[in-house]
Amino acid sequence: MNKKIYLIVALTIIAIGAVIFVAFSDKKEASQKTGEKTNASIILFFGKGCPHCENVDKFIQENKAKEKVSFEELEVFLNKDNAKLMEEKAKECQLDAKSLGVPFLWNSGKCFSGDVDIINFFKGQLGE
Repeated sequence: MNKKIYLIVALTIIAIGAVIFVAFSDKKEASQKTGEKTNASIILFFGKGCPHCENVDKFIQENKAKEKVSFEELEVFLNKDNAKLMEEKAKECQLDAKSLGVPFLWNSGKCFSGDVDIINFFKGQLGE
């Protein structure tokens, strides 16, 4: 009986550890991707867990925009370098860094903010 209890406890601990590992490895992947040295002419800044960003991502996925439009995606909630780059790009458009939010798109000196404007931008790029 005691062996069964120890086995159940051990398996539970392993399962919890696996879940934690997967959760943190996903965050690590998003936070390591940095655009600090990017040469992309279109950059989409997003935040993990942001519902408006998820709207944009859904549109991109459903319309296969990544296959038709070349752009870089950078996460800013978990990556301070990406957040700093977003502020720099916003300044090019004379936007106040303190009022920035995501999703935010920079296109060679033109800025778009919010899911509606960014989806409309992609619709234009896709010829819709």
